[in-house]
Amino acid sequence: MPFIDLRSDTVTLPTPAMREAMATAEVGDDVLGEDPTINRLEAMAAERVGKEAGLFVSSGTMGNLVSVLTHCGRGEEIIVGDHGHIFLFEAGSASAVGGIHSRQVPNRPDATLDLAQVEAAIRPDDDHFPRTRLICLENTHNRCGGACLTPEYMRQVRALADRYRLKIHLDGARIFNAAVALGVDVRELTRDADSVSFCLSKGLSAPVGSLVCGPADFIHEARRARKVLGGGMRQGGVIAAAGVVALEHMVDRLADDHVNARRLAEGLADIPGIALDPSQVQTNIVYFDLEEGAPDAAEFCGRIAGQDVKMGPTGARRIRAVTHHGIETDHIEQALGVVAQVMA
Repeated sequence: MPFIDLRSDTVTLPTPAMREAMATAEVGDDVLGEDPTINRLEAMAAERVGKEAGLFVSSGTMGNLVSVLTHCGRGEEIIVGDHGHIFLFEAGSASAVGGIHSRQVPNRPDATLDLAQVEAAIRPDDDHFPRTRLICLENTHNRCGGACLTPEYMRQVRALADRYRLKIHLDGARIFNAAVALGVDVRELTRDADSVSFCLSKGLSAPVGSLVCGPADFIHEARRARKVLGGGMRQGGVIAAAGVVALEHMVDRLADDHVNARRLAEGLADIPGIALDPSQVQTNIVYFDLEEGAPDAAEFCGRIAGQDVKMGPTGARRIRAVTHHGIETDHIEQALGVVAQVMA
């Protein structure tokens, strides 16, 4: 690597096995339902997360938007965390494309939404208000430092949703990181969601793509929403083949990324001028703050980039670093050495 690139797990490159699978993929027209590699990936993904059917989409943002559009009509409302990816980082797509309103509930540091606050946000049956249709959760949670929602919390949200006849969509971009970190089958985390999306192109290292999974009738309607967004990919089996390899071979190794993230966090916490609690790092995402007197985030990132280490500023004095396939233990030690020099 020309850089030790810790900006995101989206910078991962396809493995040699993925490149071989892509080169030899059997393909057809997916819009006609005739791409055998996409069909295989969709069935594999659905089985993996315990749902009836799956839909291959180009990105996590498309997966979330397709799901919200399928669950909600124009003028209806979703409840979402105020630090959620759907709210912060998807260009307002639910409202821009679907005319769907969002109501934000504060994320707690552990990524959960307080259930009393969720219940209070549910609209009464009154024609002055949008209809509440959907609760959106995120696991792992990016802005909450890669925190994991537990099976027990998912059961509690399910019980609340059922009382009000609401649906649950799980933005599971890094859901396999959560399953590995918690030591549970991923289906324990997805069982109580009506729909779930997850990314192939983050820790699983595929170059492109995400999956939406749910009941067969939901996926039938979601396919129409994907079409509205221009998401028919024709001979997309060329890229779906990498996703098959990702699900078959790249899940268990996520544990290595978690180990590297903890080592990174522990090393950063020992460097004067950096504020960080390593015990809060659960998966592959590390956030830390630069104290007063230290360089600000932009200067810090510029200076470490000059020594071949990349991290991402997320605020005036806040930095994110993400471990992933291609980052090894020696890279972590090199990065810590560079940071120590800059902070000195």
